[in-house]
Amino acid sequence: MRTFVDGLWFAEGPRWHQERLWFSDMHGHRVVSTDVTGAARTELEVPDDEPSGLGWLPDGRLLVVAMESQQLRRVEHDGTLVLHADLASVARGSLNDMIVASDGIAYVGDMGNRIHEGGERQPGQTIAVRPDGSWFVAADELESPNGHILTSDENVLLVAESAAARITAFDRANDGSLSNRRVYAELQPSPHGPQFAPPDGICLDADGAVWVADPIGARVFRALPGGQTTEEHRFDGLVPVACVLGGPDRRTLFVCAASDWKRDEVLKAPTGVILTMDVKIAGVGRP
Repeated sequence: MRTFVDGLWFAEGPRWHQERLWFSDMHGHRVVSTDVTGAARTELEVPDDEPSGLGWLPDGRLLVVAMESQQLRRVEHDGTLVLHADLASVARGSLNDMIVASDGIAYVGDMGNRIHEGGERQPGQTIAVRPDGSWFVAADELESPNGHILTSDENVLLVAESAAARITAFDRANDGSLSNRRVYAELQPSPHGPQFAPPDGICLDADGAVWVADPIGARVFRALPGGQTTEEHRFDGLVPVACVLGGPDRRTLFVCAASDWKRDEVLKAPTGVILTMDVKIAGVGRP
């Protein structure tokens, strides 16, 4: 692992887009991008909320999840930040990760509880938001839906169910609806850590394997369809929360990590980093 960017508060939602790495510095209330050297610039300030999932509409406008206000916001071509969809009437908890299809339909994960407040966890859901801002519930009864993936043909959506230690697959129709729910991978815990493997941020490679950030086990690992682990990379003193395959050939794994994930601890010091490592199998799909 190599340090790519440091001095962050809490990096989340990494995306490789137009030869740059984009991510949300969640507790820094901003969206950041870097070039291939790690030189960073702030693309957007979100002073009133914590940004998480990122994606782009077909015309290039950026979509940003505003977690606690339960909104999806849009950056206009002139840089103005506007409301794209207000999901407060349907969301049961904090909104978190998101993936946007090439047709502009965004799939937003509702965790089912307020992440930083605790309380009873309700079933989570994936909410589909059309390019015009209208929405529908694409999948319900999910166990803390976190990272989302679209395969290269965009016919399959994968969802990381953090509280169930599994990746769940759905078939995706032309109208954006989801069907044929099934288990893609039952994730195996590390032999060196806790006996539970909650997936946070995820990404896909060309062999159909999913790279998983496991914050409880303090590792990233590669899981084949079904769940067999082929690689595991552990962290000392850091909590990995998301990963993406990027770089010019999509053979660089970018990992977002910090010393803790709880807001009160994170805000004590900017310990967030993005680390990189080279992999053999290139990334595919979105992100």
